[in-house]
Amino acid sequence: MTATKLKTPPKVTRSAPAKQADVRSQRRLKAENEATFAVLHDRRIAYTEHLGAGPVYLLVHGIGGSQTDWTAVTTRLVASGQHVITVDLPGHGLSAKDRGDYSLGAMASVLRDLLDHLGHRQAILVGHSLGGGVAMQFTYQFPERCNGLILVCSGGLGTETPKWLRAATLPGSRLIFAAIGSDKTTNSLLWGCRQLARVGIEPQLVNPQMVEKLSEFGDPDAREAFLSTLRSVVDVSGQRVTALGKLSSMEDLPVLLIWGARDPVIPLHHGERAAEVIPNSELVVFPRIGHEPHVEDPDRFAQLLRDFQHRVVIADDSPTAAQS
Repeated sequence: MTATKLKTPPKVTRSAPAKQADVRSQRRLKAENEATFAVLHDRRIAYTEHLGAGPVYLLVHGIGGSQTDWTAVTTRLVASGQHVITVDLPGHGLSAKDRGDYSLGAMASVLRDLLDHLGHRQAILVGHSLGGGVAMQFTYQFPERCNGLILVCSGGLGTETPKWLRAATLPGSRLIFAAIGSDKTTNSLLWGCRQLARVGIEPQLVNPQMVEKLSEFGDPDAREAFLSTLRSVVDVSGQRVTALGKLSSMEDLPVLLIWGARDPVIPLHHGERAAEVIPNSELVVFPRIGHEPHVEDPDRFAQLLRDFQHRVVIADDSPTAAQS
């Protein structure tokens, strides 16, 4: 396995509408220019590591997201000296978007391989939405590699999911997502966001950050990777993968659940039920917050992560230990 610093190739000027530049935010451009890649068993994975003291935090984004979703939290953790790794899951961000395996087990194995590659024996897994499901799968497959688990509006704790996500698993959805990712649609959505912002309205699901993610569907490879990932965990009836039967086995693992009280994607009662079942767990609810507490209130979120490290036992984290 190898890691390389890759320069972003010069961009070709296209005759796209001027406003299309708004879709690719500064944080995205920064990620492209500073990307580090590891080739893990023929899969190119993009990641960023910030060295620091204490336990390693491995932050895992949700479906359709990327490591840039954690930018505000990462900035705060790094400023206080924490050791942080962010990663683009397969098919997301700058990682390869091939026709490979997009199951939770395959993604959990990628995280294990990344830790091996970087020489870390253990990490605190912080998973948002789909990333929560991946993090729970990681603890099940590699329990000795996880010394703490933080689930943020996590999938895999119930069957309910929005109708639009269930509909996305149906035949023909590729055409719909291609239309959603077109320049015309993304520019229209951005215009709508600006008009709503002028009157003080900030919708939880339709905002500039979400439009940025939707614009990725203009890329056929990104579109296929998203649908492959989604269909591995969701079908027309809702979430098809659950960890509820395995939660009681986490009795020796410190667990923190973080939820937005107004989460429109995965309801709060999923987290409440999980907190009742997981022996060594705590649930923190962010009032007036939706599906992305780490984006909507990064200050409080980062402080919760810093406080959580006091519950964690740090093992020998040397490269030699990681190979044993």
